[in-house]
Amino acid sequence: MIQNNYFLDNSDLMLHFEEVIPWTEIITQYEGDFEDYKKFQETNDEKFSHAPSDMDSALEYYKEILTSTGSIAGKSIAQNASEMDKIGVKYENGKVIFPEIMNKIYKSYHESGLLNFMLKKESGGLGLPVTVYNMIFEIVSRADISFVMTLAANTIAETIEKYGTLELKEKWIPKFLSSEYTGSMALTEPDYGSDLINLKTKAVKQPDGTYLLTGTKRFITHGCGMSNFPAILLTLARTGEPGSGARGISFFVVDGKNVHISGIERKMGIKSSPTCEVVYENSPAEIIGEEGLGLTKYALGLMNGARLAVGTLGVGLATAAYEEAKRYSGIREQFGKPIKEIPAVQKMLDRMEREIVAMRCLNMEAAHSMDKYIWATERMKEKGISEKEIRKDETIKYWERISSLFTPIAKYYCTEMSNSIAYDAVQVHGGVGYTEEFDVARIYRDARILTIYEGTTQMQIVAAIGGIVAGMAPNAYLKKYIDSLMKSFSPSKISQKILALLEKAISLYKNLETKEKEYYAFEVVEIATKLLCGLLLEKSVEKLKDEEQKAKRRKIAFVYAKDSFSISQKNYMNLQLVNKEEVDFD
Repeated sequence: MIQNNYFLDNSDLMLHFEEVIPWTEIITQYEGDFEDYKKFQETNDEKFSHAPSDMDSALEYYKEILTSTGSIAGKSIAQNASEMDKIGVKYENGKVIFPEIMNKIYKSYHESGLLNFMLKKESGGLGLPVTVYNMIFEIVSRADISFVMTLAANTIAETIEKYGTLELKEKWIPKFLSSEYTGSMALTEPDYGSDLINLKTKAVKQPDGTYLLTGTKRFITHGCGMSNFPAILLTLARTGEPGSGARGISFFVVDGKNVHISGIERKMGIKSSPTCEVVYENSPAEIIGEEGLGLTKYALGLMNGARLAVGTLGVGLATAAYEEAKRYSGIREQFGKPIKEIPAVQKMLDRMEREIVAMRCLNMEAAHSMDKYIWATERMKEKGISEKEIRKDETIKYWERISSLFTPIAKYYCTEMSNSIAYDAVQVHGGVGYTEEFDVARIYRDARILTIYEGTTQMQIVAAIGGIVAGMAPNAYLKKYIDSLMKSFSPSKISQKILALLEKAISLYKNLETKEKEYYAFEVVEIATKLLCGLLLEKSVEKLKDEEQKAKRRKIAFVYAKDSFSISQKNYMNLQLVNKEEVDFD
């Protein structure tokens, strides 16, 4: 793997950080009136010692964290990813054994102070907006998808911070901060993957208010914890009677010391990330929030963030694949010249770069949309405004809907494209790409999980289609978003044509029977995704100051829009045919 700082050496990511991302807006949303800095001035509480005091110091603080993360990712994690993959995790006598080098890197990551980036400063975390910790995921996933899952597992602390009682937070969050425990999200069961409404794990309430859980969870990432550190398992279990549906499911915190790891999966990729089967046998548990709201309120909110995170992993992995292919194509010679000078190879590299730039635009906007409503909600809560009144706020409702649409779209698109880009990276390497001599073989294997993690691509299409169709109605939220976006710069004529195709495609889609709608939902979602990627890419061009960078990006945006128009036309024709409309093939 390329040895460098994976933040500073990524020119497109740096363009986003320095010129594209609307930091003034994000910092205002997250930092408010810099209350955390004022708390430090008043109390001298060390938890707030790193709190920024103004816009400039906030941006410098974020950059410092990303730079430090980039250094660890590119100079430590990436350089040992191949060895960690080769050794993998092993299951012996009921215990999961990690590669020793992975234990050392995890320890150094904790000691760097960068591990608890999802927690607020008042909880002892770094205190970062979604946009920043989304960039952390991208940077580390470029180094190694397996290792980034150790970071992702710890993010369940945010759910405890957000929904847990004061007692629950005081008990468990310090254990995250000290790395005495790691985290794990235990939702899936052997017979129930995405069908969580029918899960069987049973929770029985005890006289003291605690619960005992019995059941089995499968495909649980880091359900075993990390080396000698057990997991805090965020577990969905049924408090209602069988058949009680979503309202009969609650969310629990379970100490990993009180469950049994019955085995781990043997996987084609992410071999140093343990995927466990976890058995609960009257395991003591503490409830999070209200009984019966585990799935409908708490888990769905957590899954929204998880979808975004996996989409981000797709961007990071695609970047790794592209950078490895670009490097190899510059040193591998055929016919007396580097293979990057062969037009067919350069064409592949150009497409890889173009897709990654578009993916990053989409993914950043998905993260930004979460920042737009999460922190506005937090500010209103701080003022004592009730949840009922907050839910009525039109701005919050608007951005929550946009976020709920963008996250499945970003998850679907960025993970599918990461697989395509990893495929091309192997192709650029030729025969050696199919061996374990180069990192692209591991990258290719690891990419395959991303379209499955946190809901398959097909489930993301189901999650997105309703929002697109309803959202594009006159004066509906997606239509308003696109109209506002297109007024903020001068969109290309091609993008305007894609918008027209989307509107016509939705009209045809509405005429279909239910089964036909399920079959052709992808066509509509893909047109919408291509439109959004293209518009966000075109808008980013206008943000750049350097004319050379601007010209290069404008060319990328044009070719991307051209390709998107062809795909959108094909999808629209499919809908015409199923509607038995006459299709003009001239």
